[in-house]
Parts: sequence; C-alpha cells; structure tokens
Amino acid sequence: MSALFQPLKLKDITLRNRIAVPPMCQYMAHDGLVNDWHLSHLAGLARGGAGLVVVEATAVAPEGRITPHCAGLWTDEQAQAFVPAVKAIKAAGSVPGIQIAHAGRKASANIPWEGDDHIPEGDPRGWPTLAPSAIAFGGNLPKVPKAMSLEDIKRVQQDFVAAAKRALDAGFEWLELHFAHGYLAQSFFSAHSNQRTDAYGGSAANRHRFLLETLAAVREVWPEHLPLTARFGVLEYDGRDEATLADSIELARQFKQGGLDLLSVSVGFTIPETHIPWGPGMLLPIAERVRRESGLPVSSAWNIDTPELTEEAIANGQLDQVLVGRAHLADPHWPYKAAKALGIDKPSWVLPAPYAHWLERYRQG
Repeated sequence: MSALFQPLKLKDITLRNRIAVPPMCQYMAHDGLVNDWHLSHLAGLARGGAGLVVVEATAVAPEGRITPHCAGLWTDEQAQAFVPAVKAIKAAGSVPGIQIAHAGRKASANIPWEGDDHIPEGDPRGWPTLAPSAIAFGGNLPKVPKAMSLEDIKRVQQDFVAAAKRALDAGFEWLELHFAHGYLAQSFFSAHSNQRTDAYGGSAANRHRFLLETLAAVREVWPEHLPLTARFGVLEYDGRDEATLADSIELARQFKQGGLDLLSVSVGFTIPETHIPWGPGMLLPIAERVRRESGLPVSSAWNIDTPELTEEAIANGQLDQVLVGRAHLADPHWPYKAAKALGIDKPSWVLPAPYAHWLERYRQG
C-alpha cells in the first residue's frame, strides 16, 4: 500500500491515513456559534476519506477572533454547538480535531471577501486588539494594539485552558494550538513584533516563554492519551531565515519536552514585507529539517496537494502527515482522487459505502 494511505498512530488515536484537512476559516459563525454551514462543510470533508479533519481557528476569547464571524470556544453554548459536527466527523470515519487560537493584533478585521482589513475605529463591529508590544502589523492591518500587561498574559493563557476543556467536553480527540501566522503566540516569538523588556521579551528564552507556558497550561488539562499539537511558523522569509529557523528548532525541542505530540510546520506571517517563494512543496525541506533536528513528528501544508507530491513527502520521511487544504475545498473527495492516481486497487474503499458501491460498479463498467 502507498505510504500516504498507511495509518498514523499518535497516542491512543489511530488515523486511517496520513491525509488531514487543516483548519480553514469559513467566517460563517455568529457570536462565535457554529451552525448548519459548519456541520455540512465538516461532515462532507470527513466523508471524503481524510484521516483527520481539524476545525477552523476557533477563538479562545471574543477579542481573539480574526473577524466578527469567526468560531469561538469561550462559552459552554459554543462548545455544545460543535457537538453535531464532531459526531458527524466521527461517524464518517475521521478523527475530529480543533485548532484553538487568539488572533492578537490581527484581530478585529473584515472577512476576506469584504476587505480583509481592520474594521475602522468607531465601527461598532470592531474591538481593541492585544499584542506583546504596541506595534501595528501594518499594510491593511494598521490598528495599533494594546501592549499586554502580565495580567492580560495570564488571562489569555487561562482562556486557552478553558477552551481546551470545552473542546474535550464537545468530543474532540485532537487539539491544535495556533502558534502561527502572525497571531498572538507567533507575535510573542518574533522580534519583529515583540519589543518587550520584561520576562516575555528580548532574549530567545523570553520570547519563547508565552508559547511554552501556554503549552504547559493546556497540557495540564488535555488528556495524556489524546494528541496535543501546535501549528507554528518556523521562518518568515525576511532575510533572517537561517537564524529564525535555528531558533524555531530549539523551541520545537522544548515543545517536545513540554509534551507536544506533533508540530504543524508553517510560515510566520508576522510582517507584510517578506519574499515567500511560493511553489509546490516549498516547505518540505524545512519541515524535514525540523522533524530530524527536533525529534517531533511533523505535518505541513502550502502547495503540497498533488497525489504524487503528498506520497513522496510521506515515503521520503519529510512529513508524518500531509495537510491538504484548498484541494479539499475544490474536491471533498480528494483522498479518492489520490488513491486512483497512485494506482491503488479499489480506490473507492476510502469512501462511505453509498458512494463507494456506485463508483466501483461504474469503474468496472
């Protein structure tokens, strides 16, 4: 059998293959509550055959939303709204995961197809933002955030803990901490956005502190037998990549010591002035290095979306798991497509019987 379709065991969870649907924001929630859109969307992706389906970036606090239409987990009502989707994912044979997040200085924005920019000051839809330092992201996100006090830091860390508990209560079996993409945790790590002079800024050890403390706090409440993972931007493509990557790998080693089970390797996106070499599998060599030097299992996304490339990434030991995002939006049955392309006998076995029966019958004429 192909490497891509080998099971992946992490703690007590076994995924049916190495294909995962990564968090993809839908911007369709109201007051943080998911609804029928999310149920249909997530159930359809799970029926397509992926081993893992991870729910979109879900805010741990109201000010942690990217937009007013992001999902949330700061109330018990929001947690219960996820239950039907969790059950549908499991019924389809996938493992239900969720990414919990705080958007930091990138919060209070319009949804992408309505501008993808900060909501103007004075607009009642917006809210004040938080960050390690009072430095705006820039570009289309000019709002200057409030520099977080020590009390703010502890509160947000406890918000992550409370959200993790609610995720468990809702039935999720895989938890991802969003430490990437210029959001709050990533902005503590990056010297571009963190100019603090206290214990949370300056040296690498200090810039790591928020992330490691948050991981430790969540590790205390998330069951040891279930996977605890994080998505983290290991470089920026800002001209400092070798130094940043070395710093990231050291942090990844500390993540492993702190009980992290897998790292989703991504880009920092902490500043707008970068030169990202977009192309097929652009992060594969980077992810393989993180995997080799940190000892952590890794996953990654960003243009790793053809059957051949995903198979190669797993077979060559660059990744333990492949995150296939936009290709799943274009075709929720992407795993079936991949199985056919890789020459797997009876590729329809990755689909539910009501689909597989007719597809196999049709294939045989």
